[in-house]
Amino acid sequence: MKERFMSQKTVRAWMHRGVVSCRPDTPLEEVANTMESKDISALVVVNEAGDAVGVISRTDLVNARFVQPYLKLWRGMMAEHLMSRPVISVGPDMPVVEAARLLGEQQIHRLVVVEKEGLHVRPVGILSVTDLAKHISE
Repeated sequence: MKERFMSQKTVRAWMHRGVVSCRPDTPLEEVANTMESKDISALVVVNEAGDAVGVISRTDLVNARFVQPYLKLWRGMMAEHLMSRPVISVGPDMPVVEAARLLGEQQIHRLVVVEKEGLHVRPVGILSVTDLAKHISE
């Protein structure tokens, strides 16, 4: 029953609209502060043209702290040093059931929802495992 319910929905219906982003050269301390102040778990990393080029999550920051304890406040490290790439993305019109399958196959927590504008890939939202759980339980 839930599979049938999900197959009728598109990513657009369940995604968080809008993204909080940073540039590849954003210092990690600033990335962490943005996540904390906005109460979010990841930022989409965009290039100068506004195209999605990576994702950096709280998990990435925590892992960096434990793996490299000698770094004092991530001095000199930027988003590009820890971001996941390439961006695993979907279009807003993809069926939710396909997006859920992709999350499972890739073993990731979120997909960047993008719209293509010519040669550009603009992030327009996020679909997370939490979004799926929330909507399925409704």
